[in-house]
Amino acid sequence: MKLSREEVEHIALLARVGLTEEDMERMREQLSNILENFEVLKQVDTEDVPPTAQSIDLISVVKPDEVRPSWPQEQILANAPQQEDGHFKVKAILE
Repeated sequence: MKLSREEVEHIALLARVGLTEEDMERMREQLSNILENFEVLKQVDTEDVPPTAQSIDLISVVKPDEVRPSWPQEQILANAPQQEDGHFKVKAILE
């Protein structure tokens, strides 16, 4: 299906795209090629192909939660510059 210059102008207007004469001809050829490819795809027999949203099975890459003991508090606070009552002690930022 070959597009006319007027059809390409109309598409450019709908897309709010300004095209030069050179761009207009290039887009006419490219869009015509795309439409011809769709015409070829229309000829493929898809009668026995079930509708699908995915071409491959989806696999979850998220691991399930695993309950584990946490690190000992003493080990966590071992490198803290300052600590107080089992917590990190930091300088106040807001008053």
